Amino acid sequence: MSPAHPENWPVLVVKGASDNELLKDIKALAAAAEESDGNPPLSEQTLVMLRGADAGDHSVLALALYAPDEQSDPASGQDLAGIAVVVEADDGTGVLEMAVHPSYRNQGAAGRLLDSLRDSRGLEGLNAWSHGNHEAAAELAARYGYGPARELWKMRLMSSSAELPDAGLPEGVSLRAFVPGQDESAWLAANRAAFAHHPEQGSLTRADLDARMAEDWFDPAGFLLAVNPAGELLGFHWTKVHPRQGPHPAIGEVYVVGVTPAAQGLGLGKALTVAGIRYLQSHELHSVMLYVDADNTAAVALYQKLGFVRWDVDVMYAPLTGK
Repeated sequence: MSPAHPENWPVLVVKGASDNELLKDIKALAAAAEESDGNPPLSEQTLVMLRGADAGDHSVLALALYAPDEQSDPASGQDLAGIAVVVEADDGTGVLEMAVHPSYRNQGAAGRLLDSLRDSRGLEGLNAWSHGNHEAAAELAARYGYGPARELWKMRLMSSSAELPDAGLPEGVSLRAFVPGQDESAWLAANRAAFAHHPEQGSLTRADLDARMAEDWFDPAGFLLAVNPAGELLGFHWTKVHPRQGPHPAIGEVYVVGVTPAAQGLGLGKALTVAGIRYLQSHELHSVMLYVDADNTAAVALYQKLGFVRWDVDVMYAPLTGK
């Protein structure tokens, strides 16, 4: 078989944080994939863990596939063709994400990565995300005995033309911006309480928060906190602005909205959502997006009333019974 075929390309297996050169190449590959597809291929938490932030009871495993280049050392990362990353819990379960550079698609690179993962770690206990649910991803999942198990909708609001309803804050509640160096512990406690039912969001650690605050996109003025007269944190709306990616314009995001159990039923969630969108509108962004589980009917209904429409979908694939 020719060395040009991905089955003969070298795969580097890295456990734990990636070194700076590999991380730089992974980010470049992810950016190229996002520019081509309109969706980031790796989640933010995956990138945080690849950088070596405190993972708590999780570990990270990365497989990097290199296309041969006679004029460079494959281990240098100059020819990174694809990446597979597993974020694994202590119980052996994990979540897989993959990305193939647009220049190396339709050549079997993804299959080469999956075969290498099966040989080095095994596929037992793994679910896999397809960000954007591309047809090629669905075909690959079926080939390895996986089927769709969860849908995460991406919804979009054309912010420049959106007319938002009046949604006043409950009596005695006020909004202020997050203050770095002051609000981290209170926010982490409120986040744990608000998302006790949602392990992915509710388990964020101080290291996770610090890693996000270190990103270029972090804007404390767009991190809105709802507090009572005693200064206690009742809820929050953390907004985000994604920079332009090639032909894709900058877009705002309803990054996370949370309300503590003590403040449930007051209409605070809607008020925070509207306040954050208005903040993003003040930046003259063409549109605002958000992620929501397709089966969260209450949240979907709220966002639809605000003018959001389904735009795209991420699909989690899980092993089919008996496969």
